[in-house]
Amino acid sequence: MNISPSARQRYARQLALPEIGEAGQAKLAAARVLLVGVGGLGSPAGFYLAAAGIGTLGLADGDRLEVSNLQRQIAHTTADIGQLKVASAARTFQALNPDVHVRQHPERLTPANADALLRDYDFVVDATDNFESKYLIAAACHAKHKPYSHAGILQFFGQTLTVVPGQTACYRCVFPDPPPPSTPATGPLGAVPGIIGTIQAAEAIKLVTGAGKLLTNRLLAFDALTMQFREIAVRRNAACPLCGNNLS
Repeated sequence: MNISPSARQRYARQLALPEIGEAGQAKLAAARVLLVGVGGLGSPAGFYLAAAGIGTLGLADGDRLEVSNLQRQIAHTTADIGQLKVASAARTFQALNPDVHVRQHPERLTPANADALLRDYDFVVDATDNFESKYLIAAACHAKHKPYSHAGILQFFGQTLTVVPGQTACYRCVFPDPPPPSTPATGPLGAVPGIIGTIQAAEAIKLVTGAGKLLTNRLLAFDALTMQFREIAVRRNAACPLCGNNLS
C-alpha cells in the first residue's frame, strides 16, 4: 500500500500494531462496512470505523433526529434536530476522517430493499433497535453470505455476537423466535450502546484485517449496574430455522 505522509501520521498508532501494519491498513482502506442504524449503537461504531480508515462506510436509516435521541446518539448534535440521521452522521464521520467515503441510504431496511443495500458491502453492523429489523438482517446476511455483528441493548444491559454465515452460530440459532410484544422499556443508559457499539466496530476491524479471534459462537453480555461482562458459549443449531442442516 502506498501510504501518504498525512495518512501515515493519521494511522501511526494503528500501523505500529503488528496485527495490522501496512497490510492491514490497506485492507481497511479497501473495506466496505454497512451500519444499519445510526443511533445509539451506530454512532460509536461509525466513529471508530471512520477513525480506523474504513474505505467505504454505508449508513442506512430512515429516521430523523429527535431531541430525546441526543442522550445516547452521539454522532448528532442539537443543531441536527429534525434532519435525517444519515445526513448528520455522515457530516460527523466525514469531518473526523475526510478520506472515508460515506454513503447515505436514507431508508429503513425492508425485505424489498435488503438485497440491494447489502450487495456492495463486506460486513454489516446491526445497530437497530427492534426485533423485526434484527431478524431481517440475519436472514439477508445469511442469504448473501455477509458476516455481521448483532447487538442489542436494554436499560443497563447490552449484548453482542459476531456471525459468519455458514460457519458459526447465527442470530436465530441463539434466538429462534422473537419474544412476545411487551411494554416498551425505559432507557437505555446512554453509555451502554457506546460500549457495545464500540465492540461492534472492533469486530468489523478484526474481520477485515484478520487480527485476533472474532466474537463468534460466543454471546458477550454486559451489565453496567455491576460493571461485569459475561461470555455465553453458543453453537450452530442443526434445527435452526435460518441456517439449519435441512436448509440450503
